[in-house]
Amino acid sequence: MQVQVIYLGMLREIAGCDREVVQLSDSSTLFELYSDLQKRVPKLQDFRGAIALAVNYEYASGTVVLQDNDEVALIPPVSGGRGCSDEHAKLPLASPHAALVSDAIEPGTILAQIKRPEDGAVATFDGIVRNNSRGRKTLYLDYSGYEPMALRQMEQLATEALARFAVRDVRIAHRLGRLEIGETSVYIAVASAHRAAAFDACRWLIDTLKTTVPIWKKEYFEDGAVWADGEPFPSEIPRAGQNASK
Repeated sequence: MQVQVIYLGMLREIAGCDREVVQLSDSSTLFELYSDLQKRVPKLQDFRGAIALAVNYEYASGTVVLQDNDEVALIPPVSGGRGCSDEHAKLPLASPHAALVSDAIEPGTILAQIKRPEDGAVATFDGIVRNNSRGRKTLYLDYSGYEPMALRQMEQLATEALARFAVRDVRIAHRLGRLEIGETSVYIAVASAHRAAAFDACRWLIDTLKTTVPIWKKEYFEDGAVWADGEPFPSEIPRAGQNASK
């Protein structure tokens, strides 16, 4: 059988390609595939368990048995590096509570959509491109991601927030592409009867999004460009280097 392997973020440069088709024996596991990829791309071993794997847009453990024509993505820590872009889908992409867009995010439009007479509060988070990073002047940022999985993860976060917190509605919008200083990269709005629940849900959403949703950014400075440092995956997300028996 064969599977399609997608290299994301900085892994594209390490592998020397965005994607490749890999031939496997029937009933091969994800762990066996990754072990084979490490032999073909030895530098993957330098990540020491920092890479997560996804099968058909869902995080997966090494015990998963692969099927013919599965799509397997190698995901470095999110928020750092440059991912794959419009080969999967054209923006905008939207779900009931989330959206990926290439045009400017309009907070006023989102607020108008989410507010209801029964709400006592709407808490928001507006992530803005600042003009400096690590003591260097930032010119602009470039955001990209594994779009189908990113949208799915954002929708799952919204659904979980609705279940975990006493809130009525959630909206999450993330921008991809080139962003100038002062532009909004991510916007979250949470509506509820009481402010405490709205604040708690909004904080949880942005903190979890930054560690689980496969979106990366590249920072451009006057003297060069670097990938933003990725944040560690939560413990519940399996790592590629973990033994298949786990």
